[in-house]
Amino acid sequence: MKIPSSTNTPAAAHYSPTVIALHWIMFGLFIAVFASIELRVLFEKGTEPREMMKTIHFIVGLVVLSLALLRIASRVLTPQPKPAPIPGGALVNGLAQLAHIALYVVMIGMPLLGWLSLSAAGKPIPFLGFELPALIAPDKAFSKQIKDLHETMGVVSYWLIGLHIAAALGHHWILKDKLIERMSLRHLHRS
Repeated sequence: MKIPSSTNTPAAAHYSPTVIALHWIMFGLFIAVFASIELRVLFEKGTEPREMMKTIHFIVGLVVLSLALLRIASRVLTPQPKPAPIPGGALVNGLAQLAHIALYVVMIGMPLLGWLSLSAAGKPIPFLGFELPALIAPDKAFSKQIKDLHETMGVVSYWLIGLHIAAALGHHWILKDKLIERMSLRHLHRS
């Protein structure tokens, strides 16, 4: 995502350790958020295990939202590597930037839509032992619309994440441009 960094700092060779850590933590959280909602179907509706899977989905989604905001702040406040040129010209580079922006929209939009959907359904919004306030008044019809949008965005996010992974692996194995090194876990020990 092309987020401006501080104008007084030079471009970095790698992302900051904070951005790298958040990237990989969020990767694990995405696995948890998608697994919890997909695996809930293994349990009967209304059963405790199914409700637990949904609660895990809600909580992890809200953690993703919190970390996405922290990640954006960290990217703005620390020097970032220059965008890597991608073979294929301006169109391909523009599409790559658009895909990164779309990933941030997913990281922020999906949890907010989930929170809105629960609010409109009049359901509690659990978060780490607390119940978050409703964002809107109950409205069953609106809740269904938001839930449908949330689910559609979920399907789109599978494709976006898959595209992101495929692009990273393509850079590593096909282009061999060492782009993937900028987000390597090896750089976490840097101060």
